[in-house]
Amino acid sequence: MNTESIMRWLEAVGVPHEVVSIGAEADNTWCLLRGDDDGDGAAEEGPTWEVFWREQGNRYDWARFTSEQVACHYLFGRLAWAQVARGAVGVLP
Repeated sequence: MNTESIMRWLEAVGVPHEVVSIGAEADNTWCLLRGDDDGDGAAEEGPTWEVFWREQGNRYDWARFTSEQVACHYLFGRLAWAQVARGAVGVLP
């Protein structure tokens, strides 16, 4: 899973497109962005990826990853779990 395929996976479990923003920050969405490599001065190899909920210009539940695939799986897991918790998806009979 990567930034090109995650929306198809999220759609498959019923997550509306309106609650996810890939590559740009938008209010009232879960955002998945390529991060700032020089943000904290740490010696990092390669790009970072950020996942967070944005509301009223603020970031909540922010997480940073060094792998695009891990960031995508993290976001997918959070949103798939939300679908399970609200009863939108579940175990097949």
